[in-house]
Amino acid sequence: MDLAGKKVIITGVSSGIGKSLVEQYLEKGSIVCGLGRTDPTISNVNFTFLKTDIRNFNEVEHSISKFLKNHEGIDILINNAGMGSFGPVEDYSIDEIHEMFETNVYGTLYTIKLAVPIMKLKGRGHIINISSTAGIEGYPQVSVYGATKFAVKAISQSMYKELRDFGIKVTCVYPGSTKTDFFKNIDAIVPHDYMLMPKEVASMIVQATETSDNFHQVNIEVRPLRPKGPAK
Repeated sequence: MDLAGKKVIITGVSSGIGKSLVEQYLEKGSIVCGLGRTDPTISNVNFTFLKTDIRNFNEVEHSISKFLKNHEGIDILINNAGMGSFGPVEDYSIDEIHEMFETNVYGTLYTIKLAVPIMKLKGRGHIINISSTAGIEGYPQVSVYGATKFAVKAISQSMYKELRDFGIKVTCVYPGSTKTDFFKNIDAIVPHDYMLMPKEVASMIVQATETSDNFHQVNIEVRPLRPKGPAK
């Protein structure tokens, strides 16, 4: 699919994978709307940033409606916004649990709920949900974050079967550790150059949305080859 002129909504665009996605879609000539709490300060006539707390349905609805007033339809929706904290299961605060579920699960469902009827009217569309390798297998001290990402996997697997007959693709992406600001609240992990690079993860996602209408990548899993560096 030619991405020039396509309308793309991306959540969580301040840095990392989200910001790289915005930049790469703009290079393809797409019209991009970024939803999030922090402006990525990208200056481009085809980019609109709408400050949005993805955890608040009313804010999400308002932002998407505002974008649609100036642009017809949604061709691609990318649910990139996410947050996480790690630790022993008994040490999570109730606020931490709520924030992870509200951001990673509810925020994803809110955008989907609003985008799907628009895509159905058009008879085509592509929804990308970014999960994690923690949504494929459990890890110690990642119980709550993993639960949210398993939920994203479940949402995606149900949706792709539900929406395929309407011409709508649903792809779930499972990146391993990526060198982004995600780890800024996790003391035990320091980002390093043996992690995945955000630009490469973003490029892989962009390529998935360029495929022909009948080519559907349901799941994309990618991990660092040597996450701890060369063997010693």
